[in-house]
Amino acid sequence: MTDRVRLVIPEESWEEEYLAFYRDWKESGEDIIPWVVEKDPSDFKAMVTFLHNNHNGIDLKEGWVRDSTYWLVNGEDRIVGAVNIRHALTPFLKTSGGHVGYGIRPGERRKGYATEILALSLNKLRKLGVEDVLVVCDEVNEASRRTIEKNGGIRADDFVEEDGNVVNRFWIRDR
Repeated sequence: MTDRVRLVIPEESWEEEYLAFYRDWKESGEDIIPWVVEKDPSDFKAMVTFLHNNHNGIDLKEGWVRDSTYWLVNGEDRIVGAVNIRHALTPFLKTSGGHVGYGIRPGERRKGYATEILALSLNKLRKLGVEDVLVVCDEVNEASRRTIEKNGGIRADDFVEEDGNVVNRFWIRDR
């Protein structure tokens, strides 16, 4: 891993850069991952408050666990990715969500950022006391599978969702 990127906590000071990140992704027409990036940022302050509340376990939806969202920022202070880290697993997360959901801005892919965001996320989870980390990806997502394996992912049983989508499940043990 290089020192070319860092994870930052969402703050209002990142509004202009985040909105550019969000617009780029929306304009690409691709699915937005992780789910928190899908949130409408038009009330940016409220969105940041929501993310901080989730991190602190405040006003969580019923059945949800605490989660932390970070933005991956490069050396030019450009947001190139986002990650949502779940502090624990629910039955749903054990099959289809895992501990970590991450995504890289469409124009910034194939530059090693996914491998780095997952490695940095694993460090965050270790600090939370999570030693065995579950990371999942859709079977059709070859790039994500390779990223998970580069970070030490060991394939577990797949899960088939109601719509037939096959989810590959990987455990990354504390190293």
